[in-house]
Amino acid sequence: MDKKVEKIIDALEKHEDAESIAVLEELGTNSPDNDVRERTSKALVRKNVHDSLKVVIINKGKGINDLSPVVAMSTVNEILALEDKTEVVKILDDTINLNDIEEVRENAISVKSLLTLSE
Repeated sequence: MDKKVEKIIDALEKHEDAESIAVLEELGTNSPDNDVRERTSKALVRKNVHDSLKVVIINKGKGINDLSPVVAMSTVNEILALEDKTEVVKILDDTINLNDIEEVRENAISVKSLLTLSE
């Protein structure tokens, strides 16, 4: 990954505004480059706020639902590494109970199981 892109993702991760999440979602998670998507997903998880976690949990093709196993698993590992998992558990529960896409629900169930086992 280009160092400039990495620095931009790092800077957006540190911003606390909704626009930084929107930019990471629009440009980072939609990138054709697996490394960019992986780094972006990690940044969104590290923000650990409702809107950023939703991007990597409820969207088909993004975060835990990425078609690249490397991106999906690195996102899961980042979720497992969170110190405060309160918000991620809420979003996983909502996804399991309310999401219309079976694959997304199944991935949320798997991640929630991993969280339970890691406690």
